[in-house]
Amino acid sequence: MHERWHADGPNRVIHGDNLDVIRELPDASFRLIYLDPPFNTGRTQSRQSITTTRNPDGARTGFKGQQYDTVKGALYGYDDRFADYWEFLEPRLAEAWRLLDDRGTLYLHLDYREAHYAKVALDALFGRESFLNELIWAYDYGARATRKWPSKHDTILVYVKDPTQYYFDNAAVDREPYMAPGLVTPEKAALGKLPTDVWWHTIVSPMGKEKTGYATQKPEGVLRRIVQASSAPGDWVLDFFAGSGTTGAVAAALDRRFVLVDANPDAIGVMRSRLPEETQFIQGVRR
Repeated sequence: MHERWHADGPNRVIHGDNLDVIRELPDASFRLIYLDPPFNTGRTQSRQSITTTRNPDGARTGFKGQQYDTVKGALYGYDDRFADYWEFLEPRLAEAWRLLDDRGTLYLHLDYREAHYAKVALDALFGRESFLNELIWAYDYGARATRKWPSKHDTILVYVKDPTQYYFDNAAVDREPYMAPGLVTPEKAALGKLPTDVWWHTIVSPMGKEKTGYATQKPEGVLRRIVQASSAPGDWVLDFFAGSGTTGAVAAALDRRFVLVDANPDAIGVMRSRLPEETQFIQGVRR
């Protein structure tokens, strides 16, 4: 996996455990990494007692010298159900940092219940100065709560590898309609406006042509905006919680190159039928 496939190789989908796979990928190979991990699998488990040792000298040092065992201990102290999730997610995020090139960007798509924990953890892994945005993807679909405000958004945390030189081209992003077009000139209304950090976009319609039947499928419109802004044509994009393959479908349509990873055979089946025919499918880690 360490050969220079990323320079001129084919788009590929790898079927296997994502941590095993990404540990074999070369450093600084990707301009953009988008991750949509399962939302805190630990919440389906029984509550566990976890003991942490706080070391003022820091038992573990982060990428930029941060010592973050105390951060992890604090996270566990707030909610021990998060501990299992963080033990699962943290090594994968550490690999994401390694795999980004110097101008690269990570987009981490999370449930609103985990975003505040994850931001503290990512500040330790990437450095607070590498935090770029908290994106809110708002939608209006699903069940209606009666005892609280209905939850109708996801959070996407955006971190860059190097805050002094990351790639970002908002001019390349598809514009959206003004919410009050009568307040701007007709020329501006016709052109549309650049998106802010709040994105109004419907979910994948159960009856729409985009629907693959995969339960956690995200809409192409959301990924399109991410890929347009944080990569250029020809750049490599990585998604190692690939699911239905939306990242790859969008990357291919926008002339980016991609590597997708998933352990679920159903996901691989969906991607085989969805992605371009020339996509290479690989079983497990190729050494």
